[in-house]
Amino acid sequence: MTRSMAPIRLQPIRYLAFALAIAASSWSVGGWAVGGENWPEFRGPTGDGHCACVSLPLTWNEAENVVWKTPIHDRGWSSPVIWQKQLWVTTAAEDGRQLFAVGLDCDSGRVLHDVKVFDVASPEHIAAVNSYASPTPAIEADRVYVHYGTYGTACLDTASGQVVWTRQDLNCDHHEGPGASPILFENLLIVPVDGRDVQYVIALDKATGRTVWKTGRSIDYSAFPSNTRKAFCTPTVIDTGQRLELVSPGAKGVMGYDPRTGRELWKIRHGGWSMVARPLWGHGLVFFVNDYERPELWAIRPGGQGDVTNSHIVWSLRQGVPAQPSPLLIGDRLYTISDLGIASCVDARTGSVHWKQRLGGNFSASPLFAAGRIYFFNQEGTTTVIDAGPEFRELAVNRLDGELKASPAVAGESLFVRTRTHLYRIE
Repeated sequence: MTRSMAPIRLQPIRYLAFALAIAASSWSVGGWAVGGENWPEFRGPTGDGHCACVSLPLTWNEAENVVWKTPIHDRGWSSPVIWQKQLWVTTAAEDGRQLFAVGLDCDSGRVLHDVKVFDVASPEHIAAVNSYASPTPAIEADRVYVHYGTYGTACLDTASGQVVWTRQDLNCDHHEGPGASPILFENLLIVPVDGRDVQYVIALDKATGRTVWKTGRSIDYSAFPSNTRKAFCTPTVIDTGQRLELVSPGAKGVMGYDPRTGRELWKIRHGGWSMVARPLWGHGLVFFVNDYERPELWAIRPGGQGDVTNSHIVWSLRQGVPAQPSPLLIGDRLYTISDLGIASCVDARTGSVHWKQRLGGNFSASPLFAAGRIYFFNQEGTTTVIDAGPEFRELAVNRLDGELKASPAVAGESLFVRTRTHLYRIE
């Protein structure tokens, strides 16, 4: 299926320093950074919002530093994923009856593939702030893996756009719509399935889509109202030095699993549910947000065996904690932006607050870190750039047209921003 979605080509403003940086780097004939890092999943190559670029733009608007702007049909809040010269996002009809995967050329913004992956006969209710295409895909060489929660999971060939395999049996009652994103680990595509009715984590063979392991959440949910059993959290794999652990927060508990077998290693109980923010790993600690309605930021020690609730919680924070945007860990400091726009800098080892600052607007997207700067993106299309230091120092405020909820991506020295209606390449 092909639609007409022509990119708008805009001439970016170039500065001398930026031109010198281009000349000093390894660039292809087409202008795309050959050695630029890919952005393969939600929050990037390390799953934590960090990118290695040194010349990410500081200022932009609709007329400045926008290389291209391409409309994306229908509705979706999945983040872009990038491999070499291809960028992919998912989108869905407003009523959820058609689910799409869209692939673009990073150089030009031209749509290469627009694939209708699934038809859905009877879509369930979703929250007004959500979409039927909110989970972010995962991508690698030659393959992109798209996920629409209970409505289906699929692997596509990125060269042809052809569907390689599909699964439509990972079903649950999201109630508010899908949210958690899949991740790739070795030969596996790992997907959390946390609904009001069923709660488990499953690993699929990425080549075939077949189940390799499936582990139920070891929480007795029968004691809790059904609406408090769901979660929307993307897991992460950490290396503790002794072993690899898949850290996957769910309702009422965060669990550590062996990512190769699915065996539960440990769990820590908590009272929250519907969590969204992806956990972080550093300083021997896992940092995660445990709830949507009354979010708390917890620092816990992974490792151990069985229920380690009474021994592995290090600190917790309740004020100014985000329900949706994931935190950033930079050195010894955690940076957060709450849904209502309160930016905070917290000591990662102790949980003590260095500073708080109110920014304008409401926030859903997770922040980015690049070359000493932090980028905060609000829902109204405004990006505030600050210095990643112990004191609050604003560097720039940039505005685009349209609603912005998807977390942006980075590749080469370009920022890729998705709004309600368009994708931008900013450089």
